[in-house]
Amino acid sequence: MEQLNLALAVVGGLVLVVGLLSSPLDRSWLSTPLFAFLIGVALGPHGLDALDPMTWGNEKKILEETARLTLGISLMGIALRLPPNYPFVHWRSLLVLLGIAMPAMFLISSLLTHWVMGLPLLLALLVGGSVCATDPVVASSIVTGGVATENLPDSYRHLLSSESGANDGLAYPFVLLPILLLSLPAGDAWLDWFGRVWLWEIGGGVLIGIALGWAAGRALQWSEGRGFLDQPSFLSITLALTILVLGLAQLLGTNSILGVFAAGLAFDQEVGGKDRSEEDNVQEAVNILLTMPVFVLFGLIAPWSEWQALGLQGALLTLLVLLFRRLPVILLLRPWLPAMRNLPITLIMGWFGPIGVSALYYATLVSSRTGYDLAWTVGSLIVMASVVAHGITATPFAYRYGRWQRSHRKGTAKGG
Repeated sequence: MEQLNLALAVVGGLVLVVGLLSSPLDRSWLSTPLFAFLIGVALGPHGLDALDPMTWGNEKKILEETARLTLGISLMGIALRLPPNYPFVHWRSLLVLLGIAMPAMFLISSLLTHWVMGLPLLLALLVGGSVCATDPVVASSIVTGGVATENLPDSYRHLLSSESGANDGLAYPFVLLPILLLSLPAGDAWLDWFGRVWLWEIGGGVLIGIALGWAAGRALQWSEGRGFLDQPSFLSITLALTILVLGLAQLLGTNSILGVFAAGLAFDQEVGGKDRSEEDNVQEAVNILLTMPVFVLFGLIAPWSEWQALGLQGALLTLLVLLFRRLPVILLLRPWLPAMRNLPITLIMGWFGPIGVSALYYATLVSSRTGYDLAWTVGSLIVMASVVAHGITATPFAYRYGRWQRSHRKGTAKGG
């Protein structure tokens, strides 16, 4: 009980500090995920030893469920934050990112793991699947806030948000494929992958999300039209919808993470962009509240001894994944991405494909389903490196792009 109360006090205090210092933190190199991770490390067994997650039960399972809840609420916020009809208007760009870039990132990460670590290909695919998605939680800390809105174009921020919203759930088949191939005969594994995973878990999750989001939007309109709502709050309604989809979709054996994003998009189409300023405030508040616990928990259970045991191979793999998992792919696909109008924003898009909560979720899922802890060790190391690298470069890169864009406009105006 003492551990629980101490954990609550720590998270509550951190959220309060981040809320009171949101503008200075937004303009510094210290991102919210990195700040929370460092606090977790400081309070954990490798720091002051004030909190010991080993006494709480299965710490990886706790992290898995915390990550799933965090992803769900973050994805709902992204769906509500996007301009109306954005995914439908820009479906070609999203198709390129999800249908070409994401599988390429999966294969590149897997082959790098196979080459550097010397793992069998199927085990390397487990790692590649875990880290192939662009994380919506860390991405939100990059594309929201004063610095991002002042310096980065809306087209880039919306595209990165849409990509990170959709590919979290779509990473699931890439994680499940090697799991199935390790546990079933090849023919049965491929049949199960196409039939159950894609058709039911992915397709069913999308349909359930759309149905619940549409129903919630229509119910909100019906209730408002009859005066049944007293001070209607998007916060309570969208949180309730998120939790409903996470629970029901999981009970039905479908992909609850993708279902939440689909529900948010369907709900937003029904409410017609109403009270969008409140939606933005909800997104910011909930992101801060939910980002802190999951990264504090990650800092508490970070496997430092296992990371150290990986040695130079682990450090090399992490560096190569951060440099080559995404940037070359985005550069090659630039002609098919209208939002990437100039090389500087393409380089930013290629660099800022953060690996975070979604990778923690899938790495713990792989560990629980297969017993291969190496996927958790390698995946969590890459997450830690991504949180540090992308956290400390987000603000400087945004400022640098903003200065370049302003000088470019001045030069164009003089030339005209």
